[in-house]
Amino acid sequence: MTIDALGAILLIPAISATLLAILPGYLLTAKLNVVAALATFLTSLLLFVIETTSGQYLLLDDLNKVFIVLTTFVGFTTSVFSASYIHHEIEIGRLTPAFLRFYHAMYQMLMFAMNLALIANNIGLMWVAIEMATLTTVLMVGIYRTHEALEAAWKYFILGSVGIALALFGTILVYMAARPVVGEGMDGMVWTVLVKHAAQFDSALLNVAFVFLLLGYGTKVGLAPLHAWLPDAHAEGPTPISAVLSGLLLNVALYALLRFKMMLAVNSAAITPGPLMVTMGLISVIFAALMLYRRRDIKRMFAYSSIEHMGIIVFAFGMGGPLANFAGLLHMIMHSLTKSAIFFAVGHIAQVKGTQKIADIGGLTVTNPVLGWGLMLGVIAIVGLPPLGIFMSEFLVVSSTFARAPWLTVILVLGIIIALGGLVLRIGAVMFGEPKGKTAPAEASYVPMFTHLGLVMMAGIYLPPVLVTGFQNVAKLLG
Repeated sequence: MTIDALGAILLIPAISATLLAILPGYLLTAKLNVVAALATFLTSLLLFVIETTSGQYLLLDDLNKVFIVLTTFVGFTTSVFSASYIHHEIEIGRLTPAFLRFYHAMYQMLMFAMNLALIANNIGLMWVAIEMATLTTVLMVGIYRTHEALEAAWKYFILGSVGIALALFGTILVYMAARPVVGEGMDGMVWTVLVKHAAQFDSALLNVAFVFLLLGYGTKVGLAPLHAWLPDAHAEGPTPISAVLSGLLLNVALYALLRFKMMLAVNSAAITPGPLMVTMGLISVIFAALMLYRRRDIKRMFAYSSIEHMGIIVFAFGMGGPLANFAGLLHMIMHSLTKSAIFFAVGHIAQVKGTQKIADIGGLTVTNPVLGWGLMLGVIAIVGLPPLGIFMSEFLVVSSTFARAPWLTVILVLGIIIALGGLVLRIGAVMFGEPKGKTAPAEASYVPMFTHLGLVMMAGIYLPPVLVTGFQNVAKLLG
């Protein structure tokens, strides 16, 4: 039963991708894309009511359940947003019917690749799946075929390839560390076997492997100074892909990193990954916060915001322990929901105004009040103001850090405050300044944006006990 449900999570997007590559017509393919994403999300919910077992290739535990449900949910809401967004792109001629088939097929292929990475019980298969997700998004970033889009796609491809090569080398080193203990062959790649015997592995090889894995998957997470691909990819690709990149793909790479961190925790002679993750997390927070003040493109600005928040999440997991891991997990979910909601708003705003330049957008609360106030609510959430969910997760990260390393709290809080100032300063004129640009009403679907923001608001006020218990169980797994 478990394998059937896990198999369905892979089969639904794989079959849908094939159909979407063949079928003509916008309305049909857009509806099929939404139905496929909804079916995958509903199937993922079944994982909570069936018995948990793992095979040689597929794995299901409390950790990846959270990632799978989050991925399929945001994948579904983004497909709904995408339907109205892409319709406008076709009307103005930015996308042709041929590229439309390609777009929808690649969207489902991306969902397949991310789901496969999350449920793979084989570290080689997980690497392949993340590489597949990267290549898929590279193609989608360049789909507009403009000079800027193609340059961003090539930059993403080159830097992403360097990162994935480093991750591959780290994966091979883990296999070499495992081979004397578990023998040659498939067992040396199966994650459950590796964790079971990790205490006996050569700690020196594990140490070197984790450094390469941190650099490799850290590139995919968008940690500074490995982040150079991220702002361009977010700014030049279609906005639904920006939402998926920020809300999901960064998490998938982080998930891979957490799996290897759990493996090192079993080996008492290996290095403690925490300090490395804490350092890279803080560098990302401070760097991204400062860069927010210089952004002129609204999508690029929120891309740097994603770097900041991934830094906070990596910092929390680096600190480790039940409370910090709980906070990191909650922050990851809140960031995914909030940032994708912000990109939903920004996508429609860019379509209405015909530009992504902050200087050319003004007075949104007057010209497009629903979009404007929706974006404003998203910004209030993302900067961590109460009572929204990110306030709660940031409060937990800060309080757990203060109890253990007060001087780190100063750096972290400083970064958060700098980022708050940068976003509020840049977004103020966009929201409340003199109206600028076109004032046509937006033909937008507001349901995905306000659904995400509603969930973030609810999480800031009340977390159901069953959810808290589930997060606590995952936090214990992470060590």
